[in-house]
Amino acid sequence: MKLPSPSHLLFSAKCFVAAMLALYIAMASGLPRPFWAMMTAYIVANPFAGAVRSKAIYRVFGTILGSIFTILIVPQLASVPELLSSAIALWVGLCLYISLLDRTPRSYVFMLAGYTAGLIGFPAVSDPTSIFDTGLARVEEICIGILSASVVHSVVFPQGIGPGILNRLDAAIRDVRSWMYDVLQQTPGSVSALGSARLSLAAEITDLRVMSTHLPFDTSNLRLTSGLVHRLADNITKMLALLLAVEDRLNTLQHLSPASLTPRWQKLLNDVADWLQEENNEAAQRLTAFQKELELLTPKFSAASSWSDILCLNLIWRLSKLITIYAEVLELRSQITLAMQGGTTSTQEHANTSVLHRDHGMAFRSAFAAVVAISVCSAFWILTAWPAGAAAPMMAGVFCSFFATQDDPVPAIKMFIKYTLLSVPVAMLYIISIIPAIHSFEMLLLCMAPLFIVAGSYIPNPATGGKALAFVIGVAGALSLQDTGALEITSFLNGLLAQLFGFVTAGVVTSLIRTVSNDWMISRMMQTVHREFVEMSHLSAPPLRDIAIRTVDRIGLLMPRLSKRHPNPDERNHTMHHLRELRAGIHITQLRGMNAELKMNGILLSPLFTSIGNHFTNPDSTTASALNYQIDQTLREICASDSKPIYLAAISALTSMRRDLFPDARSYNPFLKEKIA
Repeated sequence: MKLPSPSHLLFSAKCFVAAMLALYIAMASGLPRPFWAMMTAYIVANPFAGAVRSKAIYRVFGTILGSIFTILIVPQLASVPELLSSAIALWVGLCLYISLLDRTPRSYVFMLAGYTAGLIGFPAVSDPTSIFDTGLARVEEICIGILSASVVHSVVFPQGIGPGILNRLDAAIRDVRSWMYDVLQQTPGSVSALGSARLSLAAEITDLRVMSTHLPFDTSNLRLTSGLVHRLADNITKMLALLLAVEDRLNTLQHLSPASLTPRWQKLLNDVADWLQEENNEAAQRLTAFQKELELLTPKFSAASSWSDILCLNLIWRLSKLITIYAEVLELRSQITLAMQGGTTSTQEHANTSVLHRDHGMAFRSAFAAVVAISVCSAFWILTAWPAGAAAPMMAGVFCSFFATQDDPVPAIKMFIKYTLLSVPVAMLYIISIIPAIHSFEMLLLCMAPLFIVAGSYIPNPATGGKALAFVIGVAGALSLQDTGALEITSFLNGLLAQLFGFVTAGVVTSLIRTVSNDWMISRMMQTVHREFVEMSHLSAPPLRDIAIRTVDRIGLLMPRLSKRHPNPDERNHTMHHLRELRAGIHITQLRGMNAELKMNGILLSPLFTSIGNHFTNPDSTTASALNYQIDQTLREICASDSKPIYLAAISALTSMRRDLFPDARSYNPFLKEKIA
C-alpha cells in the first residue's frame, strides 16, 4: 500500500485534533456518550474548509430537525413500540426521499433529520421517559463534533475549495478550447469514441456546479465570485451542446457536399482555430470580424434551398453562438481573476441547481428499502426482546441512507461491513484494556493518536478513503455506543451483534429492492427524457438555460454508465443515439419560444409539436417517419417565407433536431410534398 503524502498526513492530523477537541468538550460538559462528538468530527471531515463549513450548517439543522421530531413522537407512541418503530421508519424514508431529490449539500439537512431520529428514537423505545434528555444530549454531542471540525479545518492551515474549483474550471476551459480546435481543424475521431474524455466534460461541469454551492462558505476570495463561477459553468455547458452540433454539421457537409466548404470557409475556420491559440487580448475585435465574415458566408434561404444550404445555415448559426459564448467565457474568467485580486466585478445571479435531473422513482425505491430494512430489524428486536437490539434498526437506517445514491449499493455496504469487522479487535482493545486504565485526557489522546492519525491519513485518497473511513468510524462508533461510565465487554458484544444485524439486513433488503442494473438505469433515464419531451410538446417549455443545464447534467450522468457497455460498433451507435437524443429538448424549447411569433406570420408549429408528442409517447418506425416528415414540411414552409431573423433561428433549431433524432435519414428534399411510407 502506498504511503500517505504529507498533505494527507496534515489532513489526518487536523481530523484528529478536531475529534479530540470535540471529545474533550463533550467530556468536560458531562455528556453521557462523548465519543459521539468524536465520531461526528470524522464523519463531517473534508479536505476543503468551505465544504466542511457548508455541510456543518446543513448537518446542524438536520440534527435539530430530527431531534425535534423524535421528542414530539416518542411520548405519543411510547406505549406501542410497533407503532413508534413504524413512525420512525416512515420518517427516515420520507427524509431520505427528499434528500435524494436535492443533489446539493442542502440534502444533508433531510438525510441527517432522518437517521438522527433513528439514532435517538430507537434507544428511547425502552425508556421513553428520558427522551428529552437523550435527544438533547445527542444533539449537543453531534453539534460539538460538527462545530469542532468546522473550527479546526477553517483555522489550522485551511485549504480553500476556491482554488480547487478554479483549477478545475481552467482545466475545463482548456479542454473545451482543445475540443473546439480539433473540431474546427476537423481532426478525425476527436469526440466520437465511446467514453471520450471530451464528453466526460459534462460530468465535470455538473460536479463543478454542485461543488460551487460551497463557495459562499469558503476561506478564499473566490467566495465573492460564486455568481461569476456559476455563469462561467453555464456558458461551458452551452458550449458542449454547440460543439457537438458544429462537429456534426462539419462532418456531414464534408461527406455530403465537400464543395460547400469553400476556401473562404476553410480560411475562417483556420482563423478561429488560430484565435483559440492566442492570448485573446483583443477578443471583442476578433469576434466582431468573425461575425461579419459569417454574415457574408450566410446563404440566402428560399423554397429551393438544398439540404447543403440548410446545413450551412445551421453551421453558421451554431458557430456564431459558439465563438460568442467562448469570448464571454474569457471575459468571465478575467473578471474572476480581478475579483481574486481584490477588484470590483458586477454581481451575477446564482445558478438554479434545482433544474438538475431528478429521479422520483429511484428516490422512492431507496426510501422504501430503508423503511423495509428498519421495519425488519425493529420487528426482530421487539419480538426477541433483545436488550441491545435498538442498534440494529439504527444502523439499517444509517446504511440505507449513506449509500442510497449508488445504482448498486451492496458492494459498498459489504466493504463497510468488512472494515467495520476489522475494527472490532481494535475497539475491543480500547474498551477492555486501554480506556479503563487511563485516568487523564492527555493519556487518552496519546493512546489514540497513533491509530487515528495513521488510519485517517488514508481517508483523502480515493482508492482507500472508503475503507479507511469505515475502519475509523468502526472504532469510534463502537466507543460512541457505550456509556463511558459503564464500559464492559458484554454490552459491547451485544451492541456489535446488533450493529452487524442492521448492516446485513440493510445489504439484503437493498439488494432485493434497491439494486438496479446499469442498462436499466440508462433505459429509465431515457424514458424520463421522453416523458419530458411529450410534456414540452403540449405545454410551455422551461427556460432554455434550465434545459441546457439539465441536458448536460444528464449527459454527465449517462457517460459513466454508457462507458461500462461493451465497446462494439452497435453499442457505440446506441450510445451516440442516446447522447444526440438528449439534445432534442433544447431544440423543442427553442421552437416553443418562437411559436407565438411564427404563428403571427402564418407558420403553425402545432402539427410539429403533435408529431413530437406522438413519437416520444410511442417511439417506433411509424412515429419516427411521421416526425421526420413533419420536420421537413415545417422547414419547407419557413424556407418559402420571407427572410427574417427569427426564421434563421427556426431553421437552425429544426435542422439540429433532424440531425440529432434522424442522423441516418435521407437528405431533406425541398420539392418533396408527399410523405414517403
